[in-house]
Amino acid sequence: MYYNENTIIYLNGAFVKATESNPDMYSQTLHYGYGVFEGIRAYNTEKGTKIFKEKEHYVRLKRSCELINIPFEFDIDELIKQSYEVLKKNNLKDAYIRPLVYCNPNMTLVKPNNVSDVNIMICAWEWGAYLGDKMLNLMISSFCRPHPRSVKVEAKACGHYVNSILATNEAKAAGYDEALLLDYNGFLAEGPGANLFFQKDGQLFTPQLGSILAGITRATVIEIAAELGIKVNEGLYKQEDLLAADSAFYCGTAAEVAPIASVNKNVFKTAWKDSLGKQIQDAYQCRVLEKKYELAK
Repeated sequence: MYYNENTIIYLNGAFVKATESNPDMYSQTLHYGYGVFEGIRAYNTEKGTKIFKEKEHYVRLKRSCELINIPFEFDIDELIKQSYEVLKKNNLKDAYIRPLVYCNPNMTLVKPNNVSDVNIMICAWEWGAYLGDKMLNLMISSFCRPHPRSVKVEAKACGHYVNSILATNEAKAAGYDEALLLDYNGFLAEGPGANLFFQKDGQLFTPQLGSILAGITRATVIEIAAELGIKVNEGLYKQEDLLAADSAFYCGTAAEVAPIASVNKNVFKTAWKDSLGKQIQDAYQCRVLEKKYELAK
């Protein structure tokens, strides 16, 4: 699904076949989840293949490393250049790009002391919207997001996603499409791999930063809303606020803008086609494809 015998990846300054780049079984990242990654999308625009907000993603990759004490001395502009090269070598125009920073063999819990103990890999594959194109039915998870004093929640660290896997599989086992996690105080947080927005009385609301990942798509949604004259409120909200909302959606690089039909079987009253989320979804697609967006009358 993600690669075959012809797939080329970027690894520590060279291009190699994915099938010939086996990870070290003693890697600290494999054993302890001590690594960071990014999810980036490239789109086939009228002006050619463009990676959306590539600079922001690689800056966050570096910041994630800094937050959890992994040395990062890679040149961001060079990584962007090599990301385009990965797309070219694999004949990809619309694609999902995955940079991964991982560590060398180390069975201790001590950070790498040398830059030579840190590796960078960039791969890419064709991937549709992560959550599909249907209206989502969510379950409020029994799992909560980690406490900000237990981990660096703003780091996109590999090990953090065990929490996401647990929540997603719990929801799917119960017959739902995806989970919604609360924070440690019971306030709305985010999805396993996406940020949450909901609509009420002509405004958008989204959980504030602190217990959630600072999503780059989340920031883009806020930018688009400002351009469309839609007020966005960031704060602490309870699940009761969401259940009383008019509509809701998830957003993320992998998911893009994904409409939500219901939460815990409570159906939102506003049709998606009439929602602020639909306006955002249409504008977002124009943004990534570098097209002009005109609000439907």
